[in-house]
Amino acid sequence: MGKIIAIANQKGGVGKTTSSINLAASLAVLEYRTLLVDADPQANTTSGIGFDPRTIKISIYECIINDVDPHDAIQKTNTPNLDLLPAHIDLVGAEIEMINLDDREYKMKGVLNQVKDEYDFIIIDCSPSLGLITINSLSAADSVIIPVQCEYFALEGLGKLLNTIKIVQNRLNTTLQIEGILLTMYDVRLRLSNQVVEEVRTHFQDLVFNTIIQRNTRLSEAPSYGVSVIMHDANCKGAVNYLNLAREIIRKNDVPAIKEAAGQENV
Repeated sequence: MGKIIAIANQKGGVGKTTSSINLAASLAVLEYRTLLVDADPQANTTSGIGFDPRTIKISIYECIINDVDPHDAIQKTNTPNLDLLPAHIDLVGAEIEMINLDDREYKMKGVLNQVKDEYDFIIIDCSPSLGLITINSLSAADSVIIPVQCEYFALEGLGKLLNTIKIVQNRLNTTLQIEGILLTMYDVRLRLSNQVVEEVRTHFQDLVFNTIIQRNTRLSEAPSYGVSVIMHDANCKGAVNYLNLAREIIRKNDVPAIKEAAGQENV
């Protein structure tokens, strides 16, 4: 049964989509069957992994609103072991359409329950808001990763997100856990980056991943080619960082290490 991990932060530009794509790809390269779910109306995850959202006929929207079987929407990607449940612009209207639906907070959970047993990991890229789609993602997830950029105002809005997670834990998904806080966009040359790392680690201690995602040109380039950074340049810092994050999550969840060892030989 797959573990569902949502990647959420209502603040834009924190590396949420980048982390979703590259964590999912890293888990796939380490030979874990992985589903990447695009739950953001901007559909950046869909385009970033090589699909044109405008040509997508069946997406997460149809699955949530029209009860379409997710198997009809899932696409194979160029990365072995990695599938995509895509999004398109129609998802913008889903929040309004969902208001009158029964169990509206659990629509995503219902969709993912149909495919959960077919994957080791399901990674959800949430939209940069705390709306109904993000609430759906958190209600469906086993845990949540919170990306935080190593820049000024890094902790701004984090309290609001943690409060939303607490509400979801209390009312909708009592088993939801925080997988970890992920520091992104780290620049070793900047004193500010080091100050943010120190501040976040002081505040949140064991909740912070050991792995830090560094600023990396290859990481920024990869989406324009429609591939993950590991398919773009497996030896660059960005690829190494996300592989390390994937291994950290595998160890933390005590997933059998046979696949991980096989994946290390292949990387």
